[in-house]
Formats: sequence, structure tokens, C-alpha cells
Amino acid sequence: MSLKGKHALVTGSTSGIGLGIAEGLAKEGVHLVLNGFGDPADIEIRRKQLADQYGVQVVYDGADMSKGPDIARMMAEIAAKTGGLDILVNNAGIQHVSPVEAFPEERWDAIIAINLSSAFHTTKAAMPYMKQRQWGRVINIASAHGLVASPFKSAYVAAKHGIMGFTKTVALECAQDGVTVNAICPGYVLTPLVEKQIPDTAKARGLNEEQVKRDVLLAAQPNKKFVTVEQIVATTIFLCSDAAASITGSHIAVEGGWVAQ
Repeated sequence: MSLKGKHALVTGSTSGIGLGIAEGLAKEGVHLVLNGFGDPADIEIRRKQLADQYGVQVVYDGADMSKGPDIARMMAEIAAKTGGLDILVNNAGIQHVSPVEAFPEERWDAIIAINLSSAFHTTKAAMPYMKQRQWGRVINIASAHGLVASPFKSAYVAAKHGIMGFTKTVALECAQDGVTVNAICPGYVLTPLVEKQIPDTAKARGLNEEQVKRDVLLAAQPNKKFVTVEQIVATTIFLCSDAAASITGSHIAVEGGWVAQ
């Protein structure tokens, strides 16, 4: 089955992995809703480029993924315009690096809200339409940190472990409805999110930034290479395909052997 003409929402898609996934879906002929923070002029440029280059409908919704009512409003508007999503990619995420005793409570709350609770709100709203048409794909961008832990990332690791449990549970609920729910667990990708945490990690560990890249980020990845956005995009497209119709409640770890150790 071709993906052409289907409708997708990719949260956190104004940069990094999310933007790459949005472009990958657009290449397949999928109409898009972009979501995320950023300069409005820059976002409009990206939106128009995707629409013009691939001949698909691309709209932007700036819903704050930390706020349930804002997500509900976005999902209702998408359903009214499209008849419901076919593909939902829960990618929005933020990070904060700090020892637990110094971890700011407001950062914990924000990370849990955006990295975990937002996926609940979007999936809850999208699922009835997917079940009704007996086809749907929910792809949660988790992390290798959904499978293993690292110090100083208590909120992020907790949220990503939560996403893994959420993925399995919802997959069981819709297993007979033509809807698959899976997680992708990337290792380190040099996205703006990762680059932004390097100075904090350097400070927390008493290292310089190059040492953080070599001795902290890539220390866990036996292949000693950053994962590329293109690799995550290709995995996403595969999970949307008919070839992956029997893959549900599962995860694909794209992390250079990290969790094999």
C-alpha cells in the first residue's frame, strides 16, 4: 500500500529528527501537520519548501506539547480538516542534565509533560479514527535511554522508559484493528537537542566538550559513530509500510550496539 495521500502529524518537527521525518513522509506523498517551537518566519520557510517540493499539503500548528488542552485543540482541528490522522509520530522532546538532588522541579515536570504525557494526549485523540478505518501507524521516538540509563538524566530516562511501556500497552489494545504502535530508540544523533546538552554534561562531569562527545556520548556506542537523522527517517518509513504490518508493541534500537553491551 502506498502512503500517498495519507495524513500525518509529527510533533517536534521544526528541527532535528522530527523535521527529517516530516520530509521523509512528504517524499512518500503524505500530507503533514508540523508542530514545534522556533522562529515563525523560519518555520514558514520550511513549511512552504516541503509543500512546494513534494506537492503535499503542509500546515503548521504551534500547540504547546506540555499542555493537554492545547494538544486536544490541535487534534480536534486536525480531525475536522482531515477526517483523522493515519500516521502519528510522537517525537517532541526536551532535555535537562543535572544530579537528582539539584534537579529543578519545574524541569522535571516539563520533561515528563513533553516527552511522555504529550504522546498520551495525541494518541488518545488519534486512535478512534485509526480504528474506524482499520489502519494506522503510531511511532514513538523513544531513545536508547528508554532501554538503559545514564547518570544526571533522571527525568529524561524516566519519560523514555514510560514511553516504552505506553507503546506496548496501546499496541495490545489496537492489535486487531489494523493499527500498529512501535517505538524507535535512537542512540546519539547530533541534533540541536543533543548539542544543547553538551555544555551542561561537560560542566556536570568536569570535562571539555570534545571529551563529552568522545568519552561520554559515543562511549556507549560500540561503533563510535553518531546515528544520522536519515537512518531514523528510513526506520520510520519502514514502520509505516505494509512490510511492518506484523510489527507492533515493539521497538527498533538504532544505536550502534549500545544496548547489546
